[in-house]
Amino acid sequence: MTSDIALLVNPNAGRGRGARAGRIAAATLRDRGHRVRELVGRSGDEAADLAAEALAAGTDGLVVVGGDGMVHLALQQLAGPGAPGVPLGVVPAGTGNDVARYLGVPRRAPAAAAAVVADGHMRQMDLARAGDVYYATVLASGFDSTVNERANAMTWPRGQMRYNLATAAEMRTFRPVRYALELDGRRLDVEAMLVAVGNGPSYGGGLRICEGAKLDDGLLDVVVIKPLSKLSLLRVYPLLFTGGHVRLPQYEHHHATRVSLAAPGISAYADGERLGALPLTVESAPRAVTVFVARP
Repeated sequence: MTSDIALLVNPNAGRGRGARAGRIAAATLRDRGHRVRELVGRSGDEAADLAAEALAAGTDGLVVVGGDGMVHLALQQLAGPGAPGVPLGVVPAGTGNDVARYLGVPRRAPAAAAAVVADGHMRQMDLARAGDVYYATVLASGFDSTVNERANAMTWPRGQMRYNLATAAEMRTFRPVRYALELDGRRLDVEAMLVAVGNGPSYGGGLRICEGAKLDDGLLDVVVIKPLSKLSLLRVYPLLFTGGHVRLPQYEHHHATRVSLAAPGISAYADGERLGALPLTVESAPRAVTVFVARP
């Protein structure tokens, strides 16, 4: 049956890959018999307005072409009280694309990613909610969020190298942070390099900080990495891509439905977007959104 798809494109994603991926996705969906409305959002505000207009006009699916930031933007329209119940599709064209990983969507083949939407296989997925903001991946606070803060303040260089330099600079100066956590009412005071609150297992392009997190268990996965030496931190980083860090004595993993975090001078990021300074409270939002997934 023919359906109407709103295709929301970030043309600047992936250093311009978004525009090309959008054209390929639109052609693939039309070839599969769908009616496609192409919406190009050149800024976050414009993209949010276009998504809201498309949902108000009526659509059978909202498909975003971009990275996890575009997914994050769409979630604010699709989740929460009064949400329209429209499913979300992802054609990855960003840098991290962790949500695409979750859904089994091909990350380097826009036509194949659009075919996942055309095939029509769907599931419900949990989200996490920090205040009024929903996120799909992981809230990061501590070493990784300070790297983001430093990188965002840099005007040169561009791209991944900026984050590499910010990481190297932060490695020299970062000190463990004293956190006050509350997990479903249980108080936990810890000194840590970072605290992550995951809806899903990975962030930052496949860093599996919350290894084992499930997308439909109604729980948040809270990971604490206790103090490490700078040399140990360098050695641990590659383990995050495999989940091998779970064997470290400095690793702690908790589950909760409601998590409060407080730490002096620390901000939080989720889906690559800045949420703001701690303290923050995060709650699980079970089965908050319907998503197109790859065929089992």
